[in-house]
Amino acid sequence: MDTQRRPPVIDMTPDGEFRDAAAPGGRPAGPLDRALARIGAAGMLVALVAGGLLLAGLAVLAISILLPVALVAGSIGAASLWWRMRRARQNGTLPEGVRFVFTRR
Repeated sequence: MDTQRRPPVIDMTPDGEFRDAAAPGGRPAGPLDRALARIGAAGMLVALVAGGLLLAGLAVLAISILLPVALVAGSIGAASLWWRMRRARQNGTLPEGVRFVFTRR
């Protein structure tokens, strides 16, 4: 058994074109090899589509988890603003219009 690595063989015609490499083992590809190559390509395509659907499903799951959290947080913020405006009206400290001030830093 030969344990040394052999360099690749580059087969070139006299006019400078390369010939197709022979199949491993020296045999040409038969109909079974071509069929298995097509089945393998179809399998890879199915795997890519399934991966895309998986990512889409994870996105829907993330949205379905984050949407209620955002709704609850928005409700708490709205209730807090409503309560503060109600208290300000009772105390008589509410100005004519409610003004929101944003400061830039």
